[in-house]
Amino acid sequence: MSPIILLSLFLLPLISKASTPPLQLSLHLHSHSPPLSSQTQQQHPLLPLSVSSLLRATILKNLNHSHSHPNPNTSPSLSPLLPHSYGGYSLSLSLGSPPRPFPFLFDTASHLSWLPCSHSFRCLHCLPSPSPLPLYFPNSSFSSRLVGCRNPSCYWIHPSHSCPYNTTLCSPYLLVYGSGSTGGLLVLDKLNLPGQTLPNFMFGCSLFSDRQPPAGLAGFGRGSPSVPSQLGLTHFAYCLVSRKFDDDSAVSGSLFLGGSADVPLASKDLQFIPFVQNPTKSLPFSVYYYVALRKITVGGKKVQLQTKALYPGHAGDGGSIIDSGTTFTYMEPTPFHSLVDTFTQVIGGRYNRSALIESRTGLKPCFSLPTKTSQLELPQLVFHFKGGAAMKLPVENYFVVADAGAVCLAIVTDGAARHGASGPSIIIGSFQQQNYYMLYDLAGERLGFRQQNCVRH
Repeated sequence: MSPIILLSLFLLPLISKASTPPLQLSLHLHSHSPPLSSQTQQQHPLLPLSVSSLLRATILKNLNHSHSHPNPNTSPSLSPLLPHSYGGYSLSLSLGSPPRPFPFLFDTASHLSWLPCSHSFRCLHCLPSPSPLPLYFPNSSFSSRLVGCRNPSCYWIHPSHSCPYNTTLCSPYLLVYGSGSTGGLLVLDKLNLPGQTLPNFMFGCSLFSDRQPPAGLAGFGRGSPSVPSQLGLTHFAYCLVSRKFDDDSAVSGSLFLGGSADVPLASKDLQFIPFVQNPTKSLPFSVYYYVALRKITVGGKKVQLQTKALYPGHAGDGGSIIDSGTTFTYMEPTPFHSLVDTFTQVIGGRYNRSALIESRTGLKPCFSLPTKTSQLELPQLVFHFKGGAAMKLPVENYFVVADAGAVCLAIVTDGAARHGASGPSIIIGSFQQQNYYMLYDLAGERLGFRQQNCVRH
C-alpha cells in the first residue's frame, strides 16, 4: 500500500491570523477566509501569493551574476528571520556610521542587495508597511560614499562597463522582478555584524521601486555583489518558521552566517546533496543554487519527469534550484501536470476537485472536503536527490487550507508552455522549506538539510 499521510481537519491554515497560538486549529471560516458566497466580490488571500510566485519564477529565468573569493577573517553570526504575509522572510542588517538597522527581504536567488534610499525615494504599487519605512541616507553616514566609475565593484553590476569622458560615478542600476522593479545608485558603506565589520560593503541605494515588499532586499545568491561573497563566507544556514507566524514579530527563524572555518561537526545529522553547475557557466543563471533533483514521488508512486526538469541544459534551461524568495514551489507545465496527474491517481477519486476554489486561489488541484469529515488522507510528497537524500515533506509544507471546505496543492505553474523560455524548470520555494534547517556549504558545493522546529528560542 502506498504511504499515506493523515491531514487532520485541525491543520493550521496558512491564512490564519498571526496572533494565533502555535496549536492546531479547527477548520472553520475566519476573518481571512471569506465565505464562498462572498468570494466573487473579494480576492482570496492565497491569490497574491500564487501570482507573486509565478512572477518570481518569470524573472528568475532572466538575470545576471558572477563570483568572488573567501575572506579568512570572517566571524560567525546569528540573526533572526521574520515571516511576512506577502510571502517573504526578512532580516535586519546594520549599516553606516553610526550604525542603523534596516529590514531586508532574504533572497538566495539575487546577487545585489538594495534598500530604499533618501527622501527622494518613491514606491509605486508597493505593499503597505505596518510602520514607517526606514530610509537610508548616505549623507547621514560618515563612512558612506558612492561607487566610482573605475571601482572594481562597479564591474560586478556592469561587466561591459566603460567610463565615458569626465564620468566619475558608476552608472545607475535597474533591477526587474517579475512585474516590479527598483533602481538607483551604488553605494559603499560599513556593514556591521556581531563581532566584525565589513568597511566597504557594496549595495544599491534605490531611489524608486515598483511593486516591491516594504523593505530592501539582501542578495544571498552566488554573485560577487552578494552578502556571502562580499563577506567571504564558506557557508551559511537558515531555518524558516511556519507561515502560521506571518507578521508576528515575537516569533522568528534564524540565519547563521558562518565564518571561514570548516562546516561544523553538527552537520553530521544532515542529509547532503550536491550543488549542480549550469553547463553554460555563464550569465544569466550562474547566480542560482541548482540542486541534483533526480525524482519526485507521490504516495510512493514515481512522477514521470522529462530529463529537462532534472538536468540544466547547455542553453541554460532546465534543472532545479532552491530559492528563499519564491513562496510556492514553481514547476514548468510539463512536470507540474505530471505531478497533478499522479496526485489525482493516488487519491483515487476520494475527494472532488473544486473549480471555484482553484479559480479563486490560482492554485490547483484543490480538493473539496466531504461533509462531516474529521480527517483527510493525502499522499506524501517526496523530493529525491542524487546520492539518496530524500526530502519527505510534511503535509503542511505542500497542502494549504484554502477555505472552510477545501485544501489546495501549494505548487504553481504558468499554465501554458512558453516558447523560447529558459531558466530552471523547478524552483523549490520557501513554503516547502518551512521548519527545515538548510545549510549552504559553499566551499564544499553542497546543500545540507534536516527537518526541525525553526522557532528561535
